[in-house]
Amino acid sequence: MTTITIAAVGDLLMKAPIIASARLDGNGQYDFDPMFEGVKSELHNANLLIGNLETTFSGKPRKAGKYETRAPRTGYPAFNCPDELAGTLKRLSFDVLTTANNHCMDGGTSGLKRTLNVLDRHKLKHTGTARSSREARRYLVMDVKGIKVGILSYTTGTNSIPFPRAYLVNKIRLGRIAADIKAMKRRADFVIVCLHFGLEFHRSPNARQKSIVSAVLKYGADAILGAHPHVLQPVKVSRVKDGRGVVKKRVVAYSLGNFISTRLRKNVHTQRGLILKMKVEKDEKGRTRLVGVSKIHTKVDSHGEIGSRTYRVVPM
Repeated sequence: MTTITIAAVGDLLMKAPIIASARLDGNGQYDFDPMFEGVKSELHNANLLIGNLETTFSGKPRKAGKYETRAPRTGYPAFNCPDELAGTLKRLSFDVLTTANNHCMDGGTSGLKRTLNVLDRHKLKHTGTARSSREARRYLVMDVKGIKVGILSYTTGTNSIPFPRAYLVNKIRLGRIAADIKAMKRRADFVIVCLHFGLEFHRSPNARQKSIVSAVLKYGADAILGAHPHVLQPVKVSRVKDGRGVVKKRVVAYSLGNFISTRLRKNVHTQRGLILKMKVEKDEKGRTRLVGVSKIHTKVDSHGEIGSRTYRVVPM
């Protein structure tokens, strides 16, 4: 019998004030480690740790220190972050970062590709975006103590930023997801599907989210991890029959909230998140099942005046 713990967090939303607070005086370098000191031990305890990278590593901006801008055509925020964040995430024991989200094209095609290069350089696995059609056809399977965990990632959109090749970004298309889960089932014991969907700042899932989740469970997902609303939405654990007639316990987190963020629209809930922990067991006959789910609520504490404010993720 083998048992592992898979942990997942929500959006790593690296807003400009957070980046500015990590800047080291005088040398143009950044240190993000102190922000996560309060939750480091909980993250280290997992056998597999997953997070949503809600930014890009598009390279140093033209104007020094100006990592967050506005997309000229849409007016949406365009995110970019110093490469030092990748080192912090590696030291925190992150194994996988999902990259299919509405900000993955903020730096254009070159920014998307550079982001994946930075993650590769820090030995962080990723799924959801790709640099080539060949890479897009690869499935991410993590071997964790002999339990093979497959991870898929999709987004509803890219903030109206077009991408010239379909392989660059995994969009939520149910036919594609069904085919991917079927293929993943041949490779993995436990399949996690990460969905960037829903309405921002809504604390309950909408009908579209519920419809997508119902379909993805039927296709055979063992766990669904949601992101994008920037606030927590319900976590539900239930026994579900998939399209093959297999009945087993499955978990759906409609939104894991923001793991780190500034306060958005003066809404305190945008600085709340979860460390979701899933205990997965594989028996001597090779059967794998979800045996337990636990939640650690987190918040972002921010102190000080604008320009000298600090940000810390802490358990609640």
